[in-house]
Amino acid sequence: MDAVVEFLAEQPLLLLFLVAAAGMLIGSIRIGSFSLGVAGVLFAGIAAGAVDPRLELPALIVELGLAIFVYSLGLSAGPEFAASLRGGGARRSLLGAVVIAVGALAVTGAALALSLAAGTGAGLFTGILTNTPALAGVVESMVVDPSLGDAAEPVVAFSLAYPGSVIAAILAITLLRRLAASYPDALAVVEVDDEAQRIINRVVLVDHAMTVADIDKASRRAVVVARIQHGEQQHVADRGESLAPGDQVGLVGPAHAVEAVIPVIGELTSSRLTRDRSFLDFRRIFVSDRALVGRTIGELALPETYGALVTRVRRGDVDLVARPSLRLELGDRVRVVAPPARMKELTSLFGDSYRALGEVDVATFSIGLALGLLLGVVPFPLPGGGSVSLGFAGGPLVVGLLLGIARRTGPFVWTLPYTAGVTLRQFGLVLFFAGIGTRAGEQFAATVATPEGIELIAVGFALSAVLAVVTLALALRVLRMPFWAAAGLLAGTFTQPAALAFSTGQSGSEQPEQSYAAVAPMAILLKILLAQVVLLALAAWT
Repeated sequence: MDAVVEFLAEQPLLLLFLVAAAGMLIGSIRIGSFSLGVAGVLFAGIAAGAVDPRLELPALIVELGLAIFVYSLGLSAGPEFAASLRGGGARRSLLGAVVIAVGALAVTGAALALSLAAGTGAGLFTGILTNTPALAGVVESMVVDPSLGDAAEPVVAFSLAYPGSVIAAILAITLLRRLAASYPDALAVVEVDDEAQRIINRVVLVDHAMTVADIDKASRRAVVVARIQHGEQQHVADRGESLAPGDQVGLVGPAHAVEAVIPVIGELTSSRLTRDRSFLDFRRIFVSDRALVGRTIGELALPETYGALVTRVRRGDVDLVARPSLRLELGDRVRVVAPPARMKELTSLFGDSYRALGEVDVATFSIGLALGLLLGVVPFPLPGGGSVSLGFAGGPLVVGLLLGIARRTGPFVWTLPYTAGVTLRQFGLVLFFAGIGTRAGEQFAATVATPEGIELIAVGFALSAVLAVVTLALALRVLRMPFWAAAGLLAGTFTQPAALAFSTGQSGSEQPEQSYAAVAPMAILLKILLAQVVLLALAAWT
């Protein structure tokens, strides 16, 4: 055994991928609706480090993985975060921020009452709110300033609190869902019909003179008029076009909006305009041309230039109505309606290269990441003395969010193709978890079965459960959110993919994902800052 350990200690890359493989296998084990997912790598790393302290991965792997993860996360979350704030998500973010701040105060109080070390208290805070970048910021601060304590302390506390926090969040969702079903008035539960949000297409027979603009106005721009059949001829719709009784129009939009506007136009027909592809064809095309990133659909002037129209956009696993103001992203799949003869030109315009969507512009990615790392080393003064820095976690995250919102600067396209972004985030997280796990394994093994370890597990679970229940109750009662949207807000506040996956699976809805995207970027950034404040406060008071 000693020979195996010695061999692995001398081969850190081999050790890294053995830990990663074992961790992902552990993460794939499901107990009901719960699984650790990529967090399984953390526990595989802890197991390796507990076997022998020589099985420790270099610090560079931790820093590299973290920087790649948070920067990629910022790039992907930036546009959604900005859109959520413009669309009324500020109140949700404010609720999440209040919960996180209360959590920081509660952990600080508990740490002082239990005489916990500063690093342990800060790690407990990151564990009950399951925030890896915040943990990394604490570890980094303790490495830079050894007077704050042993950098393994926060990792151990995080590892002890993490599983209980996930379980507490899922239990809170389950409990309040049952209470909401039994006492909907008490919790002010608002139900949303997801079927009404599904994007559909319908053909309507016009029964009086009107214009396409009238339909646009009546639907409050929620519905797209895709095609018009006048007599035997079909063509894409123009906003200023006049419609006559007997014309047929093809509508695309959310079911509730389409059904609401049908009586304004005429009556629903069973006609299928898409069956006749001699005048107009339709096709899904990938957006892979970087020149289109950040441009709106309206700016492309497709009806005027090609006699074509984009009716919907599929981004990831979500369909969006192709409003003129919708900005395009790499990896979008646009559904184009156009004369068959123009399809080749349109394919060339959008790119339609699946291979290109798997590639990363390494130069641009590196420039953005370098800017984030530079921001991370800038010290920000705190009231009363001292300073805090964003570090390898916060700096790249902030720059990633800003560049993700900007999308492009001149020739630089900052955003990543959807699949490439997902891959980079997971790869970065695997590197980080494997690194910090192996480096904390020895201390974890020495702590977990001790009274202090049991105490941390109990306190972490209790604080997580209280915060989770309060978050859900406030989201339902004060913000009057639909239940599964509130569950997504909880998952975003706790930055818990496991709770998000549970909510999405239980609801069969996109509501949890939408709320998660609105809150998670703010939650990550705030927890990075507050984790360091907790660390410095406890270090000063103990």
